[in-house]
Amino acid sequence: MSESNVTTLKRLDGYKFKAEFDADGIPDLLVDELKPIGESSAPNPTRLLAVAVGHCISSSLLYCLAKARIRVVNLETTVKTTLGRDEQGYLRVKNLDVQLHLVVDEKDKPRVSRCLAVFENYCTVTQSVRNGIAVSVNIK
Repeated sequence: MSESNVTTLKRLDGYKFKAEFDADGIPDLLVDELKPIGESSAPNPTRLLAVAVGHCISSSLLYCLAKARIRVVNLETTVKTTLGRDEQGYLRVKNLDVQLHLVVDEKDKPRVSRCLAVFENYCTVTQSVRNGIAVSVNIK
């Protein structure tokens, strides 16, 4: 099975763009670079990557827990992004450290281990980032 979607970015000014999505009901999203390059008026690409990984992994865990009928009391996810220079001196994302703070109903705790063992396999974004993603760039 192959799926695709289209996100269009339209430059507003400076480094600020409006991202438009090809699905009804999804609001536009502003993105920007941090100062001093941009205005720090919206999330930058590094933070959006952290959001994508954090949300995907959280959703995968919630989905597994729901299928197992385990009641989630609370879930909070923190993603720490570490940047560093590669061999050529370019700034790169070196590490994403995801911390999931999960609270489930006390009676369900004995059944959580199965989900904890498999949920990461269902996270499209995290597994794709881990394995590397083919990116093609074309300029028209």
